Amino acid sequence: MEATKHKRPKHKGSPKLFRNPILEKLTHTHIAAPLIIFTAISAILIYFGIVEKGFEVPSMILLFLGGLFFFTFIEYIMHRYLYHLPVTNPKREKFVYTMHGVHHDFPKDKDRLAMPPVLSLIIATIFFVLYRSIMGDYAFGFLAGFLMGYTAYLSIHYSVHAFRVPNNFLKILWHHHSIHHYREPDKAFGVSSPLWDVIFGTMPKKSSVEQEVKASH
Repeated sequence: MEATKHKRPKHKGSPKLFRNPILEKLTHTHIAAPLIIFTAISAILIYFGIVEKGFEVPSMILLFLGGLFFFTFIEYIMHRYLYHLPVTNPKREKFVYTMHGVHHDFPKDKDRLAMPPVLSLIIATIFFVLYRSIMGDYAFGFLAGFLMGYTAYLSIHYSVHAFRVPNNFLKILWHHHSIHHYREPDKAFGVSSPLWDVIFGTMPKKSSVEQEVKASH
């Protein structure tokens, strides 16, 4: 049973998650902050990989694209299995709601469309240590792509919730994510790409997609 499945989303307001004012402040993130931070870190990683580690540009491009692609997989796995953990006790319910359930209840809350930079930097550091231990210096290019995958995800996710459906090829992402929020919360976990939903069988019903497309015209 999902904590967010039976609640009607609210399109106004921003709930209080913590009594501690510092913790509560940290839960609000302007979208520009992580975009700037991780774009800068990615640029530094690429520079360091080429200038200090001696990687050729073509090699860095391939590593970058590999990291970018791998992020879409991690995004899907985290969204499906971490953010949508089955609620089996009050502590898990609190965790799920704080991490993601609040977003389902208040999908238009623009200050909670990105993970707080402090937390995301800690997670990025963990990934760097993990990648470096596995692939050595190749981690510089791979993590740069991975982090830019994260910024692309943030940009798409913010745009989906903050702006109207575009009349171009990106329309499918708007419809895909809206189905996850408003029709089938146990489907359509991919935000930046529906690829892994196709691979793992979590694509929404075809009829739902068709209804969303018709509703946009």
